Amino acid sequence: MRRFNFENLDVYQEAVEFAVRIYLITKNFPKAEWFGIVSQLRRAALSIPSNIAEGSSRTKKQFAHFLNIALGSVYECVPLIEISKRQGFIDQACFDALYAELHRISAKLNALKRSLSVPAKTRQ
Repeated sequence: MRRFNFENLDVYQEAVEFAVRIYLITKNFPKAEWFGIVSQLRRAALSIPSNIAEGSSRTKKQFAHFLNIALGSVYECVPLIEISKRQGFIDQACFDALYAELHRISAKLNALKRSLSVPAKTRQ
């Protein structure tokens, strides 16, 4: 089976795994939170791999913009998992694992953005 180029990116694979994990974890959240934190956290988690995929079909400059959007979604997940922990929806170990994943994804998004930079022409 042929794959799209973005599917070969480690950061894309990790972002998909993160989103899947968020879906599994939030299944256990209280029903009262389904239209609140569950919805917001799922949308933010889905936004990460979605923006990587969509941006990969664009120019380097546009791709970098989509990676910035994905990075914003990573940052959006941080307070959502913090609030989830403080409300007792997830425990400290779950929080720590999710936070570490977000940190890794953030670092990989930044590295990918740097790799897209076109060096300025040197004067001769």
